[in-house]
Amino acid sequence: MHDALLRATGIARHYGSFEALAPLDLEIRPGERIALTGPNGAGKTTLLTMLAGVHPPGSGAITWSDAARGHVGWVPQRPAVYPRLSVRENLMLFAGLEGAADPGGTADQLIARADLQEVAARRAGALSTGTLQRLNLAVALAGSPRLLLLDEPTGTLSPDQRMRLWQWLDGLVAADGMAIAFSTQSMEEAAARADRVLVLGRGRLLHDGPAGTLDDAAFLAMVEDA
Repeated sequence: MHDALLRATGIARHYGSFEALAPLDLEIRPGERIALTGPNGAGKTTLLTMLAGVHPPGSGAITWSDAARGHVGWVPQRPAVYPRLSVRENLMLFAGLEGAADPGGTADQLIARADLQEVAARRAGALSTGTLQRLNLAVALAGSPRLLLLDEPTGTLSPDQRMRLWQWLDGLVAADGMAIAFSTQSMEEAAARADRVLVLGRGRLLHDGPAGTLDDAAFLAMVEDA
């Protein structure tokens, strides 16, 4: 593995005769920021769920380093929290599931880290969209991840909420040195927030290179030809 957090080799997935993701290879290293972009149905969510361990690859293999095994945080597009529980109750529950020795203490730390103190006692179902997404991210941090995987984390947010969310994520990466991989349909967001951009189209990896090397025109031509 050298210094890679994970290495995927020839991973693919089919649903019957439909090829959701063609075989691809991928490495993610500590501190990397990777954007997955492409149109709807390109395979972005399929790839992320396999990397997160939510679904096994239909073929190929994923190998995690010792540092990353069991320390991968998953942030689905739809928040995976319990709407009738309070913010603190949700975080205590997920901290307990992650094996925290003191779920209450871990919940309090996550509340402070996600700036959720003012809504800690509020039911998750009563939160605003931006605050609910912060809770969704805080849940993913309960297991102290070395790699954070996010499925369109800003897709439902307003421009100001999007900016605040990225400021928070930037702080996490700087403080912990964790790697992040996120999906987005915005080339602008991919170029601004990632070191490396992967473009998918119709389940195939079309491009893997440094951010800023692909302009909008080249991106559109690539996905249209896929």
